[in-house]
Formats: sequence, C-alpha cells, structure tokens
Amino acid sequence: MPAPTAPSVRRLRSTARVMLPFPEPESWLDVDTGDADFPEAARAFFPYTAFDGLDPTPRVLRAQAVERLEEGYLGRLTDPRITTHLRSRYDVVSLLNPHADPGELSAALAVLRPGGHLLVESPHDPRPELRARGCAIVATARRSAHVPARLTARLPGTLHPAAAGPLTAAARALDHALALLLAGTRLARTYRVIARKGPSAP
Repeated sequence: MPAPTAPSVRRLRSTARVMLPFPEPESWLDVDTGDADFPEAARAFFPYTAFDGLDPTPRVLRAQAVERLEEGYLGRLTDPRITTHLRSRYDVVSLLNPHADPGELSAALAVLRPGGHLLVESPHDPRPELRARGCAIVATARRSAHVPARLTARLPGTLHPAAAGPLTAAARALDHALALLLAGTRLARTYRVIARKGPSAP
C-alpha cells in the first residue's frame, strides 16, 4: 500500500490534532477512508483509540488486512444496513469528504453515541443542519480544503499486482498535483466543524 506524501501526512495530522482538547475516544469511524491514511495519521495522537473505516471501494478491506483499521466496512454510510449495524457505536465520526447526499449527516449522527463528536470538513456550512438536529457546535474554522484522492479511488480493485503498483503511484502523484493546483482558489476553502451529538439527536 503506497505511503501518502509528506504534505498529505502533515495535513492529515493537522486535522486529527483538532480533536486533542476532547477526551481520547474509545472508537472512531472514518467515512470514505480509502487506504485509511487519516486513521493512520490520527493514531499518532490517539494510540489507544480503535479506528474503523468505511469506504465504497475494496481499498478499505486492504487497509484492514494490513492493520491500519480494526474493522473495515465496504459500502456507503447512507446504506440502511450499514447504519443499522453501526448505530450508536462510535465516540467520533470523521466526515472529511462529504457527498451531496442530504442523508449523510443524519447517518453520521446515527452511528455516534450521545455526547460523541462529529468532525466535518465541507465546502458548505454544515452548522445550521447540525443545530437543527440537536447538536452543539463546539469548534469551527475555515481552512484549505481536503482534495480527496479521486483518481486513486477509481482504480479497480482487481488490478494485477504487477500493474497495481505503478498505476497507484501515478494516480497518487496526479491527485497530489491537483491539490496543489487548487490551492488558493475558491475551491480550496472549506469549513471544519466539530459538533457534539445531543441526547435528543436522532
């Protein structure tokens, strides 16, 4: 599994660091985790936390196989079977690449325990919807947007091992170049919000 670049690691650690003021979570779900680069970076600050990951690609299963994750789940958070299976299981849920699906925030809250924290990075302000769902906003910032590894994520999971290495390396390099090109544009700003799930939140 290719290692993330140094700038990516710094950015991932910067994101994880914002959770340090809160008690160390027992369990954490990273949504759209891919190769579990974020849980791997966050483990430097939360060594006793069990990190699980969810992703629509087989990369999440490979990440579990190399022990970057305790549990890896293949699918979407909005799939009712997944939401039901994971309901109220986590102290923290990270949603760093949110989709346009309006049900995603609801699903993220459903898998959080009451009092748990939702860490969201989004180009759109999620605070009104979170407040409407009974959450307390405990931290907000604007920062450079996370550009997801879109090319890497689209590589087929059945590539022959001889081809997978060079193709994955090339896709990661192109994803990193895209992130640099977008830096400083209006697409490169995002909201980072930490919300605490209230006792009445669904």
